[in-house]
This record gives sequence, C-alpha cells and structure tokens, in this order.
Amino acid sequence: MTPKTYDSLHMGRSSIDLYSNDVGSPFVEIDSFAAYVGGSPTNISVGGRRLGLKTALLTAVGADPVGDFILHFLSNEGVETRFIPRKPAHRTSAAVLGIEPPDKFPLVFYRDNCADINLNIDDVLAAPVGDCAVFQFAGTNLSREPSRSATMFAAELAREAGATVIFDVDFRPDQWHDVRAFGVVARSVLRLVDVVIGTDDEINAAMLSEVSQMSLTHSQVSDTKVAGDTRSAIEVMLGLGPDAVVEKIGPEGARIHLNDGAVIDAPGFPVEVTNILGAGDAFGGGFVYGLVNDWGWYKSARLGNACGAIVVTEHGCANFMPTMAEVEAFAAPYGGLE
Repeated sequence: MTPKTYDSLHMGRSSIDLYSNDVGSPFVEIDSFAAYVGGSPTNISVGGRRLGLKTALLTAVGADPVGDFILHFLSNEGVETRFIPRKPAHRTSAAVLGIEPPDKFPLVFYRDNCADINLNIDDVLAAPVGDCAVFQFAGTNLSREPSRSATMFAAELAREAGATVIFDVDFRPDQWHDVRAFGVVARSVLRLVDVVIGTDDEINAAMLSEVSQMSLTHSQVSDTKVAGDTRSAIEVMLGLGPDAVVEKIGPEGARIHLNDGAVIDAPGFPVEVTNILGAGDAFGGGFVYGLVNDWGWYKSARLGNACGAIVVTEHGCANFMPTMAEVEAFAAPYGGLE
C-alpha cells in the first residue's frame, strides 16, 4: 500500500475552552477561568501528535481572535492546520466548564452560528481525506447541515482510499433536538465505519436502547442518560458494518467488541480524578496511535487508557496531552502497556 502523507486526519468541532480555576467551587461562585483549546477531534489530533503521529485537522474557525487563538496553539503543537477554513460569517465555538470533582462537571456549549458545524463538501474536497491512514470524526458533526453531509461524504472518500474510518460517538445531548434523531443519523453512518468508540450511554443512544418509544423535549434531552442493554446494542451495531466497537468503561479501562464475537478487555490505570473532561479524547489519541503502528487492539487500548488516566489528573485537555515518554514513565509501575 502506498504510504500516506498523514497518519490521521480528524474532522469536527474546535473551540476555546474556559475551565474554572476554582476547583471544587459551585459554578455560580467561580472567580476566574483558564483558556485552553478544545473540541473532541481537535483534542484527539493534539493527543496523537504529542505521541508522535503526523496529524491533520479538518475543522473551521471564524475570522475572529478566538480562531487565531486556536490556530496558534495547533501550529505550535505541530498539527497540520492548512486545511482549516476560516468562515467570516460564523463564530468560533466556545465551551465553559465548572470543575467539582469527583463527579460534577457542569458544561455549557456556545455553538450558535459556529464555524465548524458549517464545514461543507468543498472543505472536504480541499482536505487530504484520501491521503491519511486513519480518518476520525465525531458524532456532533452529524447534528446539523452542512457538516452532516460533509462528514458522511468524507467518510465515503476515506474508506474508498483505504483509510481506517473511526467514529467517535461524541453524543452531546444539548446539540440535538431529540435523542432519537441522533440515533437515526448515527446508525445511517455505520456502514462507512470500521471502528466505533463510545461509552455505554453513547452506544445506547446511537442504537436507541430503551428510548425508541420515548417522547423527549429539548430540555429533557439535555439531561438524558440513555440506559439499556449495552451488549445487545453493540451486537446490533456490529451487524451494521463496523469491525469493532470500543466501549469506554471509565476507570475500568476499555472493552473491545469484535465482529467475530471476540471481546478484549484492556484494564485501566487507577488515579485520583481532577477533571474527567478530555479523558475520552486522550484515549482516542492513544488508541489511534496504536492502530497506526499496528499495536493490536489490546495494546492500543492500554495506551489510550494510560493517556486518559494522565489527563484526568490535570486541569484541562488538549494542553495536557502526554508525550510517549510521559506515558511510558506513568505506565511502568503498572507493568507497562503490554
């Protein structure tokens, strides 16, 4: 196979993330925020780059100082930004987070008229979708047009070119008017996907487990935890096309379900949590690195678990993604990644 210019291309949202500096304080008592770069595919591109991959990002930013902030950070990290269009009619996205560990992290998205959801098919055609080993996209891409059709078009092109297509479910309820709409769209893209990554909530939302007959208002959706028989949902998901579903199971690590019926458990690493936001993206960066380098399912997931464990001990996400040397030092007391 002809070598690809990029190890991975990541498509989807980007933002400025404002994280509370007052860890443990209720949201209404926050005095200040730290400014980081965020957005799931953006974070994963940085995570992979810090480990040593050659990564490129297909997002969009406005012609505004926030867009400058994001591009400056990515450029310094060595993530390829040449394919990121600026859209003057739209604003760069933002997210604001409170941090009340161990289990309260109120998050507010500001995505009205945002640039990245306005990625279109012409933007895809200008990007190296056919020149990457892995193409990864996020579920939030599918929430609105023109990003929805552009993402599906990109997945088609990537697969035709021989890339491994990874769908990070990235279910953000407040970006959808109805959880059932998310499920319909998520299932429609599975025929184009090789690997799905998600939590049990996300997997059940994609397969509509226990909610197919529910009538949910917008306000209810934003608080919905989607319960269900995750194993059955995964079996149905695998029947729709993917080779593997990677189930993220928090501190326990990850469980890889293969379409031949095999299940591979990759245990996690015990750490004290500061901020859980970004753990899944850190996992994604490590997991993609492992796939690109033919590490196999188990070791790739172990690397992802280690990256996630490191990031949850930190204040932010993209800015705190580990290098390979840092991962190896962290994992050594636990017997390494094997």
